[in-house]
Amino acid sequence: MSAEDLEQYETEMELQLYREYRDIVGQFAYVVETERRFYLCNAVDVQVRNSDGDMYFEVRMSDAWVWDMYRPARFVKNVRVVTFKDVNVEELDKPDLRLPEGETFG
Repeated sequence: MSAEDLEQYETEMELQLYREYRDIVGQFAYVVETERRFYLCNAVDVQVRNSDGDMYFEVRMSDAWVWDMYRPARFVKNVRVVTFKDVNVEELDKPDLRLPEGETFG
């Protein structure tokens, strides 16, 4: 496989992964970003740990999707990540669950 073929394959895989992400993102409540991977999940727990003066993060997620084009099974029931780097957790906005401006229950 030439370098050009490999580059084209990676580009196609990234596009396929993006399309999958776009189609499923609405099914998840959180986005979690670590130094190695990007996750979508419905439950997340981040614990700060300390071992011999070294601080690290233990991140547990359930009902998750893993952003990794080289991983054939991206949907996982539980994920545990241990990292010495920052962890970013964001709650996803659910605009389709909001009432339109001015609407009330009646």
